[in-house]
Amino acid sequence: MFPEQLHYNVAPFIDRFVKWLVSAWGPFFDGLSNLVLQMLLHIEHFLKWLPWWAWILIVTLLAWRLTHNWLKTILPGVLIFTIGMFGLWEVAMETLGIVIIAVLISLVVGIPVGIAMSSSERVNAVITPILDAMQTMPSLVYLIPALMLFGLGKVPGVFATVIYALPPVVRLTNLGIRQVSREVQEAALVFGASRWQMMKEVRFPLAMPTIMAGINQTTMLALSMVVIASMIGAGGLGEEVLKATNRVAVGKGFEAGWAIVVLAIVIDRISQAAAKSWEPPQN
Repeated sequence: MFPEQLHYNVAPFIDRFVKWLVSAWGPFFDGLSNLVLQMLLHIEHFLKWLPWWAWILIVTLLAWRLTHNWLKTILPGVLIFTIGMFGLWEVAMETLGIVIIAVLISLVVGIPVGIAMSSSERVNAVITPILDAMQTMPSLVYLIPALMLFGLGKVPGVFATVIYALPPVVRLTNLGIRQVSREVQEAALVFGASRWQMMKEVRFPLAMPTIMAGINQTTMLALSMVVIASMIGAGGLGEEVLKATNRVAVGKGFEAGWAIVVLAIVIDRISQAAAKSWEPPQN
């Protein structure tokens, strides 16, 4: 048994810090919350405004453009049709809206951080342990700071999702840029490329396949976190799963779970095909 004399709780200090943060930076968080909410509502409105058949057509054409495979082209459209068949089209669009805004924020934050890590060993040494902690912490923990700073609703769900989904795109952006061949970079320097030109024209384009893999993983994590975020009022398919769990409604739970799986499969297949399209020719 661990001796009580050596007990030391940091929880009171963390609670006081969070209370100070909310009181001192309350207007900032309110403004940020309103901005994200407006963006999210506009995206949801567009997703719901677009007819279901138009969505199926767009996904089918995109799948054909990326894969040129009949099976991989038809299957996503059929899977998406089943979401509407189960009567979950509206809530699926809500979930997709949260995923889109969370992934966009993750990319805006994560890609520059990954570039900074690839350019500086000091930045890499500071950020890597933070990413390790973010990836090992239980996902439910991310709901606490989001709830404290933004209250209940879709916005805290978005930020909890961003925190959970951010590490892969940061890590793989860093990895992709570091893996660019030294010979290629030296050739660019010989031709007079500046540091900015080196990143824009050489390192970043050659790292795109790896970065796209990071975007794929971030999107998958965002979709999985949206389900958990329903516990703080994010809504969407996660709320349907939560209701079915509370009522032990196996059938409804299966339908909502199937819709989530369909979104994951379609997004994963299309994003992986997009990543392959960025790969340079082998010869």
